[in-house]
Formats: sequence, structure tokens, C-alpha cells
Amino acid sequence: MISAILEGLLERGHELTVITNYPRKQPHPNYTEIVIAPVYDFWGKSVKVDSLYDLTEISIHHMLMGFLYPLGLETAEYAYTRENVANFIRNDTGHFDLLLAEQFYQESYLMLAHKYNVPIVTIGTFGFAQYMSPMMGLMSTWSHVPHEFLPYTDRMSLPQRAYNVYVSMYELLLRSWYYLPQQEAMAAKYFGFLPGPLPRVADLERQVSVILLNSHLPLTTVRAKVPGLVQVGGLHIKPPKRLPDDLQKFIDEAKDGVIFFSLGTNLRSADLPPAKLAIILGVFGAMKQRVVWKFENENIKNLPPNVLVRSWLPQSDILGHHNVKVFITHGGLLGTQEGVHRAVPMVGIPIYCDQHLNINKATVGGYAVKLDFPNITRESFRWALEEVLYNPSYKQNIDRISQMFRDRPVPALDEAIYWIEYVTRHKGAKQLRSSALDLPWISFALLDLVALGLLSLLVIYITLRKIVSKLFGNDGKTKRKSD
Repeated sequence: MISAILEGLLERGHELTVITNYPRKQPHPNYTEIVIAPVYDFWGKSVKVDSLYDLTEISIHHMLMGFLYPLGLETAEYAYTRENVANFIRNDTGHFDLLLAEQFYQESYLMLAHKYNVPIVTIGTFGFAQYMSPMMGLMSTWSHVPHEFLPYTDRMSLPQRAYNVYVSMYELLLRSWYYLPQQEAMAAKYFGFLPGPLPRVADLERQVSVILLNSHLPLTTVRAKVPGLVQVGGLHIKPPKRLPDDLQKFIDEAKDGVIFFSLGTNLRSADLPPAKLAIILGVFGAMKQRVVWKFENENIKNLPPNVLVRSWLPQSDILGHHNVKVFITHGGLLGTQEGVHRAVPMVGIPIYCDQHLNINKATVGGYAVKLDFPNITRESFRWALEEVLYNPSYKQNIDRISQMFRDRPVPALDEAIYWIEYVTRHKGAKQLRSSALDLPWISFALLDLVALGLLSLLVIYITLRKIVSKLFGNDGKTKRKSD
């Protein structure tokens, strides 16, 4: 997603200086790179599970404290300690017009906006997160907007709403009192050389002019938003290209169609537990369809003749082939968008984070079947594939959803570039900023008015009681005296 935006900016003639893990393949006169190398091995050093497939059983607390917060803190610290990054932060005196940052657990780097006195646009590659509402001056609507880590839709039962409120509030408190103070300390450590007092990282977050969200209807729930929350999900999807010759031939000649299987970048099919791998291979071998599988070990044993494996595959281009009938996916956001854009019904096997939410949304929409990874059997896996292959409703539903997803006034990438340039032109575009950000939280939540109303009722109650007591109390005393 970020790469697509950067390429779009280069095409418009902008000059970019980019701190990145991923070098550009070809040099560009307007593109200066500060490469973080080698890439920090977060999965190997910090994820305390034997396999990423074990994350299916992880709690929200451990997802935050043992996975996402360490991801942000450790990778941010690692980048600060690279000599080229440190030299840029401390010694660069260049002029910039905008800070474009990923909105994903690297908040201390927003201090670059303070150093260069520039506005901020962020890219929410993860889609909408609960903490973004107060950050942009919105009231959190937990009654119908599920937390991104929960497998709920926007139609929650009473127990689900109660748990959604608990999880959402818990994360906001944990983020404010545990996580952000550590990003704050990191910013003070590496930007302490700047003159004058540094702004709080939390205050820099509230200065973000626009968040470009990797989401779009109907793949996300309807929610209140301000103009600065811009949905541009799917901007990375381009018209499909011709496939490599061997792959093109394999798919072209599949008279019964093709099943495409990919678990994304971080989840490796090669790491599947042997029992699950045997189930999957057994089912694939019994199907008349051909199978294209992103499998990182191309020397896999007992591979059925109808299955082609490659360590890397052009996913979006494969999904664009008319012979692809089913997409087996873990439910990652980019892959789900590509499947919907190309109108390929899915079998979802979510593992962690938002994958459950994405696949639940797809099952409610009628264009996917969900399988729980720990409970996959030969029977359930084959049933899911045949259900999606032979029940025409899945294809009909995804054709309809795909049309909605692609129906926009302007292409998503053009909209993203427009808002980046808009914020630059208007020096931060303060007209987009909600005045709710300037209110104390008590006023923002109307608690001061609630307190005033309760106090008024109390005063009225006490006044009326005194009046009644005086009127009827005196009459009672007079009556007893006369008796």
C-alpha cells in the first residue's frame, strides 16, 4: 500500500526522502532512501510462540503486550540505532513540506514533524483502529463498531457489546498508560537534542491532519467519521498482468477451474503442522480442480500431480484470471481486498488480529466460508471447498460485493494523492480538524453537563422537599397543638 502511494507521488513530481526497510528496485532522481538494514528479525526474536499458527489461541492482552506493543517498541528502537537513521535525525537540515508516516506502532517518529515544523498525514495500513476515534476528535461508538481484534460484526448481541466495550476501553487505557509513555521516552531519548521543550507524542498524534485508511465499504462496518479519516482501501490493486509462462499455461489449461491457496507473507505454508499439511494434501489430491499454492519449500513431498507450488506468486494477477474459482486465504486485509476486487469467493482460515473480523464480514456477506484452523479435518476442508465451488450463491454474492467495492467517484490512489497534496497546499489543513480535540475529556463526553443536570435535579429535589416539609410539616404541628 505504501509503495503504491510513494510511486504515485513520484509520478506527480514530488521529491521524497524515505526511511524504509525495503529499498526501491530502481533508483529515481526524486527519491532518497535511508534504508534500515538488516531488517529487524521481529518474528524470530520477539514472538514467544513455537509457530505463528499458535496465535489462533492468543488473548487480546497477549496480542497487545506480547506481540503488537513489542513490535512497535523494538522495531522503532532498532531503527533509531542504525547509523544512517541516527545521522539523518540528528544532522539533516533539509526543508520538507509534509511528514507521511505509517499509522502502525511507530508513534515516536512523529517527532520529525516537530523538527521540520510540517503537517502530518498518516497511512493506516491496518485499516481503522479504535484509538483513532479520540485521536481525530470522535466519540467511540462501541455499541455497533467492533474492536478490530474481535470476531464480531456490527450487529452484536448484548454480551458481545459488553465484551466489546471492555476490550476497547482496556486497550485505550493500556495504550495511554503503558505503551505511549514508552514511545514518549524513546522520542525524548533520540530527539532530546532539539531546542526547547518537546511536544508530547500524544499531542503530535492529535495534530495528524488526515489518516489514509486501508479500508472501504462494504468491507468495513459503517461508522461515524470526520473528513480527515479517508478510506482508500484497495489502492494497491492494479489491472492484472500476464502470468509467467509456466503458471499461465497451468491455469489456462485447468478445464475444471483452479483453487488458489496463499497465507500471505508472515504465515508460511511450509510451517504448517504435519497433520494439517497431510489433510490439505489429501483433499487437494482428491479434487478435480488444479491447485496453485504459495508454499515456501518447493521440494514438498507427496505433492499431488494437480498441485503447483511456488515460493512466491503474483497473487493479485492470479486472482484476476477467469479460471480461478476459489481463494483459500488467512483473511489478511490486502488479500481480502484483492479477492473481493477480482470477485473470487473465499475459504477463510483466520489466525490472528483482524483476520477473524475480515473473514466474519465475508461470511456474513455470503461470499466466504470460515474454517477454524485448530479444528480443520479432511471432511471439513473438503466440504468448505465444495460448498464454495458448487453453490452458486457465493459467486453471485461476491460479484455484487465486488461491484460495490469498485464503485467510487475517483480511483483510490488518486484520492490518496489528492489528500496528501491538499494537506501540503493548506499547510496542515486546520479546517479539517475537529474542535472536539480542544475539549477536556469530561466536556467531550458531556460528563460536565450530566453532572450539572444531576446537580440541578438534586437542588430541585432538596428545594421541593423543604417546601413540602414547611407546608405540610407546619400544618401537622398546628393540628396536633389544637388537639
